Amino acid sequence: ALGRTAELLGLDSAQLTEVLTHKSMILRGEEISTPLSIEQAVDSRDSMAMALYSQCFAWVIKKINSRIRGKDDFKSIGILDIFGFENFEVNRFEQFNINYANEKLQEYFNKHIFSLEQLELADRKS
Repeated sequence: ALGRTAELLGLDSAQLTEVLTHKSMILRGEEISTPLSIEQAVDSRDSMAMALYSQCFAWVIKKINSRIRGKDDFKSIGILDIFGFENFEVNRFEQFNINYANEKLQEYFNKHIFSLEQLELADRKS
């Protein structure tokens, strides 16, 4: 996975490994590299993944908005959730994740409630 990620980012695998597993500081003009703990390296990896996903999401939104221009050069997409449309100045990847989780929770709730209703209805008919 690291090799493929490095390839997609146009980096050497060794460079990516170094960046994700070490902390670099410049002290008195000299660069000092310190290894990260496993927990810190995992956080580093997760932060990089979140930043990449966020940039990809922003790119997708920009492309969609450029295709749906209105008469007055109005550009916007809305994120639909269980409460309707939310109107943000900027739709971010984090908001997309929150809305997706909300939709999944609502779907689970609906299936559960409807299953209970069907069981109750079947009991009444019996």
